[in-house]
Amino acid sequence: MSHLSVAKFGGTSVANHAAMTACAKIVIADPNTRVVVLSASAGITNLLVALANGVDAQQREKLLGEVRQIQENILTELQDDSFVRPEIERLLDNIDSLAEAASLATSAALTDELISHGEMMSTRLFVEVLRELNAQSTWLDVRSLVATNSNFGKAAPDDEQTQKNSDNILKPLIDRGELVITQGFIGRDPNGKTTTLGRGGSDYSAALIAEVLNAKDVLIWTDVAGIYTTDPRIVPAAKRIDTMSFAEAAEMATFGAKVLHPATLLPAVRSNIPVYVGSSKAPQDGGTWVTRDPQPRPTFRAIALRRDQTLLTLSSLNMLHAQGFLANVFNILAKHKISVDTITTSEVSIALTLDKTGSASSGAELLSNELLTELSEVCTVKVDTGLALVALIGNDLHIAAGVAKRIFNSLEPYNVRMISYGASTNNICMLVHSNQADDVVRALHAELFE
Repeated sequence: MSHLSVAKFGGTSVANHAAMTACAKIVIADPNTRVVVLSASAGITNLLVALANGVDAQQREKLLGEVRQIQENILTELQDDSFVRPEIERLLDNIDSLAEAASLATSAALTDELISHGEMMSTRLFVEVLRELNAQSTWLDVRSLVATNSNFGKAAPDDEQTQKNSDNILKPLIDRGELVITQGFIGRDPNGKTTTLGRGGSDYSAALIAEVLNAKDVLIWTDVAGIYTTDPRIVPAAKRIDTMSFAEAAEMATFGAKVLHPATLLPAVRSNIPVYVGSSKAPQDGGTWVTRDPQPRPTFRAIALRRDQTLLTLSSLNMLHAQGFLANVFNILAKHKISVDTITTSEVSIALTLDKTGSASSGAELLSNELLTELSEVCTVKVDTGLALVALIGNDLHIAAGVAKRIFNSLEPYNVRMISYGASTNNICMLVHSNQADDVVRALHAELFE
């Protein structure tokens, strides 16, 4: 029990038989990993969500066929599928009847019940993949462990009940030396109904289980070998970050970098359980440890890029020494449910960036005519699109000497529309033209990291 790890494998890591086998080998190679939390195989959750939204018989057949095919691809690769096939068939039949029910009437509870089947199938198959490699494991229905409220689609865990369940059900298995395979993303409400934990739910599950077991760490196995100083597809010279803080990871995730969002790891963050991010495809390549207070804490940690930004410039001569202008503007924005990313103000104008990637709609729909009309009653409105936000993430940026000089030197050839510096000790944001964004990232990376 001294060094207990909880491992989590995401959808691409359990996408097919070969991927599952690679994960099984990682688990077998690490005797400390005693609980394994799995996502559904890549693609499955989206198909199940589509079925849960209610579709006609023909479309249902098509989607179901795709779900079946992904599972079948794994079953046929097993040396002996006789143990697990009946169980997968049963789950597929279940999906069929739940999807039929959804075509008559959709509900949040039905949706959660339906999409939970993805993890049920992947975990059953994983137990078999381990068995083929002569490793015994115990399948556990995570619903007997993770207790939640009844907020379907984004249920909140009941930590006290989950702790009790863990002490009664999970701890004895671990003490007996079992390797436990269970599902991410799923819980159960007080009425015995299946719930899901919302986006990033499997990371949350892994962290929650690590917390109730008082585990030493959480290992998140994904398709990248850790977290990099910036997107390696933009900058091939990007370096892997060996250790970083939860706060830095949060900054990066907020600014669109595809990294762990600490919100999805809340239990690990609050209980100070270190989290490792590594690649299940290349475990030997190492990864990144995310901890509360890693040392050293460099001034510059990473660069994140968020595309599709809209700049809204609101000017009014009446704003000069006038009270209430800003309050008025923000009231209008709040009324239209617009969230503002960065902001700069001067004596007579205010510039704000809006992120349209957060919503499914395009920037045009983001700024409805009603909103623009309402704003234009209090000020002149200018809308610029085709922009990208480059966020430089680091530590104590507000007190580091010479930061601005280095940044502005590397940005000399580019037109920077707006800068937000000083509000956060962890980031400096620059708004640039979309077609120059990659070059700006490269220039900053070359100056600050290479």
